[in-house]
Amino acid sequence: MIVRMGDFANPKVLALLREHLAEMQTNSPPGSVYALDVERLQSKDITFYSVWDSEGEAVMAIGALKELDTATGEIKSMRTAQEHLRKGAAAFLLELFITKARQCGYQHLCLETGSGPTFEPALSLYRRYGFENCEPFGDYEASAFNQFLQLQV
Repeated sequence: MIVRMGDFANPKVLALLREHLAEMQTNSPPGSVYALDVERLQSKDITFYSVWDSEGEAVMAIGALKELDTATGEIKSMRTAQEHLRKGAAAFLLELFITKARQCGYQHLCLETGSGPTFEPALSLYRRYGFENCEPFGDYEASAFNQFLQLQV
């Protein structure tokens, strides 16, 4: 797998990001979607990554690492392309985030996600890597739908 930073001009990356945002809107209650669009992903405190197949032809996954403060990073807008599910792309990207968090000197790597069948595969992946439930962080407010996880890095 190949990792690329940025890549917001690539139509394949933009298509996967649009797919991600549409599914989050479809499977989340109104006002409960915190996934970032392309403009908000280009913030100076966010590093965006795309994972490609070994030939560099197909985007397999996308995601971003946001710095909340000098001790805390947050995973944002992580998504695997439907045709690349169960090929290890999400685990590859998550391992990259954990490595980057350690390199940045973060003590915690956090994320917010939803509840229900759509979110279960991602939750299972995060828990396999040691993420545990935590209190809301940043500007998030708890609801019956969203969940907060963190990993001590």
